[in-house]
Amino acid sequence: MASDGEIAQQALADLSARYGSVPMDKADVIVALGGDGFMLHTLHSTEHLDVPVYGMNCGTIGFLMNEYDAGGLVARLNDAVEEVINPLAMSATGADGTIHQALAINEVSMIRAGPQAAKLRISVDGKVRMEELVCDGALVCTPAGSTAYNYSAHGPILPIGADVLALTAMAAFRPRRWRGALLPKSARVVIEVLDANKRPVMADADGRSASLVLRVEIHSEPAVRHRILFDPGHGLEERLTREQFV
Repeated sequence: MASDGEIAQQALADLSARYGSVPMDKADVIVALGGDGFMLHTLHSTEHLDVPVYGMNCGTIGFLMNEYDAGGLVARLNDAVEEVINPLAMSATGADGTIHQALAINEVSMIRAGPQAAKLRISVDGKVRMEELVCDGALVCTPAGSTAYNYSAHGPILPIGADVLALTAMAAFRPRRWRGALLPKSARVVIEVLDANKRPVMADADGRSASLVLRVEIHSEPAVRHRILFDPGHGLEERLTREQFV
């Protein structure tokens, strides 16, 4: 599979000519050619298949990808190390009562949709933990997504084997010094929007958005397993560790 980019399409043609290709539902391994955004798209679109995905970077950063090289692909696939990731499940209630559901491999975020800061109430496992957070937004991320939006918002990088989630605020105004929280992977987080008419908020799960939401529930979904393949020595654990020293 390849993104629409010229480099990825050329790589698709080259690899298909060398190694052949089969329909996705008959594949033992799916090779995804593109950047991290396309890798997320591939993982979501193949989540109904119990098939590992091996990404090759034909984009920019390629955090979830391996280095592109047309040679020796079969040997690389045979030697690859598998990481298993459980996504987050988002259930967002819109102002019109519509329920928006989506899965997120990186993070579920809530972002202000107007000129004024959002006001949010945060509950964890049925208990209100913060009555009012005034901010540009807040997110819950997985370890795999902790170096993405979460890290840009000054959230912590989480080891890939850690059974925790990060709850991080974006540009928190009150409490001014609140930097977020680490939660067990089993936690169920509910974020409610206060004064939604004056301070509208949107929700997003890996690029799939819901506008004007009133309430968002987030939890890890163990029933869905994303299998990602990496070259030996270049897996997610190594990448997460390396990211903290750059």
